[in-house]
Amino acid sequence: MFTQRRLLAATAVSTVLVFGLAGCADGDSGGKGSTGTTAEGSAASSVEIGDNHGTRKVELPAKNVVATDNRTFQTLADWGVELAAAPVDLIPSDNPYKSDKSIVDLGTHNEPDLEAVVAVEPDLIINGQRFASYYKDFEKLAPDATIVELDPRDGEPFDEELKRQVEGLGKIFGHEQDAQKLIADFDASIARVKKVYDPKDSVIGVITSGGEINYAAPSTGRTVGPVFDILGLTPGIETDGSANHQGDDISVEAIAAAKPDLIIALDRDAAVSKASSGSYVPAAELLADSEALRNVPAVRNDSIVYFPQLTYVNEGIQTYTTLFNDLADKLEANA
Repeated sequence: MFTQRRLLAATAVSTVLVFGLAGCADGDSGGKGSTGTTAEGSAASSVEIGDNHGTRKVELPAKNVVATDNRTFQTLADWGVELAAAPVDLIPSDNPYKSDKSIVDLGTHNEPDLEAVVAVEPDLIINGQRFASYYKDFEKLAPDATIVELDPRDGEPFDEELKRQVEGLGKIFGHEQDAQKLIADFDASIARVKKVYDPKDSVIGVITSGGEINYAAPSTGRTVGPVFDILGLTPGIETDGSANHQGDDISVEAIAAAKPDLIIALDRDAAVSKASSGSYVPAAELLADSEALRNVPAVRNDSIVYFPQLTYVNEGIQTYTTLFNDLADKLEANA
């Protein structure tokens, strides 16, 4: 089939040349995903993407795509990109990839089956997040594949990094307008919060995990910390924190003493635990039942905003757009 498509494409190019038309495509027009396009609207044969390691030339269209960066799963699924392999356990339960039996499972980052990537013969690997440390392994196992990493880089503005990621994916898969729509929605959600948020209101971030309420320091960590910088929130506690995905051990009494006007909570276990197991306690229940927090302004005034349920295995630009709109709704309602 691959050879037949090549022959058909070559025939089409020859026909165009006979009639003296410019801007014809020299690439394959089949395969998985969508092709990039030139300004004249003809199919491009490749695109250059600046990623975390430099400039990558991606041949278009990518036919066998592997994705390991869970920040990208929702975007790729929404755009109809077919995946040949992925860490299935890291795919959110509401994503269609989760039930797609044709996707080869690469295991989790803790117990990866990296060799499984060999069988799918990928020409493109969208790597990153929990699998970033396996970059060199993928280079050895799939030497013919182009590896692109677009997950947010340390030391760079987190909001701009999320935009860079979807812009890069848009170029690769021919969804540049869709990428710009995601960015516009993201920017609009930030603007909504900034319009209504009063910097006099103090904010504390928490992560609930294993039945515990842990502190999430501003500007630190993978998920909660960047929210403070993006929105310009005033921290209720300014002690140093770590990048621990479960948050830092700080007493609820210390949180109560800070008297935050607003709490932003990430329920880590909501994405990875089963409520039916009996061991999972939702963040809302933990915060509501905490005797120490009962008289905290954020709790008393119902000024607690929760990250979307599946954030821990998503964390893409859509997740933050939803969070920020929820926060704006809360602030507007309590104004």
